[in-house]
Amino acid sequence: MQFDILTIFPNFFAGPFDHGVLARARKQGIVSIHTHDLRAFTHDRHRTVDDRPFGGGEGMVLKPEPIWDCFQTLGLPEKLSRNPARETVVLLSAQGVPFTQSIAAELSQLDRVVFLCGRYEGIDERINQLLCDRELSIGDYILSGGELAAAVVVDSVVRLLPGVLGNPGSAIHESFGEPDIGPAYTPGDVPPSTHGAGGLLDYPHYTRPADFRGIPIPAVLQGGDHAAIRRWRRERTLEKTLRNRPDLLRSATLTPEDRRFLASLDPPLDLP
Repeated sequence: MQFDILTIFPNFFAGPFDHGVLARARKQGIVSIHTHDLRAFTHDRHRTVDDRPFGGGEGMVLKPEPIWDCFQTLGLPEKLSRNPARETVVLLSAQGVPFTQSIAAELSQLDRVVFLCGRYEGIDERINQLLCDRELSIGDYILSGGELAAAVVVDSVVRLLPGVLGNPGSAIHESFGEPDIGPAYTPGDVPPSTHGAGGLLDYPHYTRPADFRGIPIPAVLQGGDHAAIRRWRRERTLEKTLRNRPDLLRSATLTPEDRRFLASLDPPLDLP
């Protein structure tokens, strides 16, 4: 898979992409990441990439010409001729659709993703209209530019690619994971989480030692009863989601047992 990042700060990415699973994926040839300096496509001695907004107002806007000229060197088809099953161009901005795990999974199926990093008050909207297939935001807050957002999205997508994680199940059995796609297991095996989190938050995790500063791990995790462990994990998933992200429960697929457990909590969640 190939990523291209159009930015005025290409050196920003020297750190985020040189560590952990991203560095390993690059070394193994699973993914390639190319940064493109928009200032290299300016034509004045000051390498100007921004200008004042038409209509007045605060801040500056990224000019369309450097972005357009840079894009022409990428060898991608024009917007209307693009194959959406293979490639996409993404504008990262605060005005975009919220980025989610399902969008990460969708992007991971493509061959190539191009990111355009906004800066200042944003980019000239004609570039969005002419080149970009989608506009993404990583949260309801403002960053200085799209570079941090690009690094976040790349990390989230790359870890879903085959061969990147040591245990492929790690990308399934976690927060926001898909439901009921874990492998079957037999008594004596380590149980696979909760058939995926089903779009909810992950349950709490524990490791050695069994007692840390007077706080023991939950007894159920030491008992060897895999059905009880799976039930405990599911309940903790529901409990943590209710506490931190109750909005996720309203769109989740819940069993009658899930609903009874949620109703037993204090305060209970009023689900439709």
